[in-house]
Amino acid sequence: MIKFSLAAVMLLFMLLGIDLYHYGHKPLALPAEPVAFDLKAGSGLLALSEQMQAAHALPRGRLSLLQFRLLAKMTGQAGRIKAGFYVVDSPLTPLQLLGKLVNGDVTPRQIRFVEGWTFVQMRTALDAYPWIDHASRDMSEAEILKALNIPHAHAEGWFFPATYDISTGSTDLSILKRAYRVMQQRLALAWRTRAAGLPYLTPEQALTMASIIEKETGDPIERPLIAAVFLNRLRLGMRLQTDPCVIYGLGSTFDGNLRKRDLQADTPYNTYTRAGLPPTPIAMPGMAAIEAALHPANTRDLYFVAKGNGTHCFTQRLVDHNRAVARYQKRLVASPK
Repeated sequence: MIKFSLAAVMLLFMLLGIDLYHYGHKPLALPAEPVAFDLKAGSGLLALSEQMQAAHALPRGRLSLLQFRLLAKMTGQAGRIKAGFYVVDSPLTPLQLLGKLVNGDVTPRQIRFVEGWTFVQMRTALDAYPWIDHASRDMSEAEILKALNIPHAHAEGWFFPATYDISTGSTDLSILKRAYRVMQQRLALAWRTRAAGLPYLTPEQALTMASIIEKETGDPIERPLIAAVFLNRLRLGMRLQTDPCVIYGLGSTFDGNLRKRDLQADTPYNTYTRAGLPPTPIAMPGMAAIEAALHPANTRDLYFVAKGNGTHCFTQRLVDHNRAVARYQKRLVASPK
């Protein structure tokens, strides 16, 4: 009887081993889209398994949890799973999944703010990012500035465009705070090493100019040339006449087609109707645009026109500018730029 019971137990363990072997080598059924889950530090094996099951990395049901836990224990990996953020974007077997967790093959959580984005676009990206606490979603711009202790009346331009790593427990406000601090540091350093004789009174004016440069061209070589044109105009008292400022002033009413009546409609950002810089930046400038604003090219150019290939033709005289317009933009109305 004892021999029979021992044989039954041995058979049971053998069957269990066979079942675990097949379970461990059979790819898990995952949803069509990549599965992401955040394993919290200090969690036990059961809690870790439940976290993965909640994210659909493991099939539903108690049997699935039991099988995964048994596999982890039988292979000696139960206590070696590392906390962190994981993404599974292709079918894995449970053994492969365990290997990923034991090796700590975590996926960095990142969010990117693009050069030339407005604050509205930045907030849209934050609101759509799923792995953070959305503390500012219902806040106004003024409420966000107050929450972050940012001493500016407007948020535009004060957050540095870059790719930011997201740690567990991050909020949208904490990410904004980091982006603001980076901009403060970068702008302060660039301001201290600026070229002599620039017509800026404050770093904010340089930031505003940098935002215009950012919106006018994506060509790094041209940025100092664009900066020179606008600074030459400022020194002569000429209006900047830059379309991105007009578009920014139109806000949500802009439908993608800039018309003559738009250039004539006066707003604080219409640099066709008003002299000097606009009251605030119009976007987030990157470092290259900031450097261009503070280290412009040494030229006397006052005009530029798009060639249609991503670059511009720069000229000193209006007559030459009009010729360039006729050459490169024959179908457009010639207007000094």
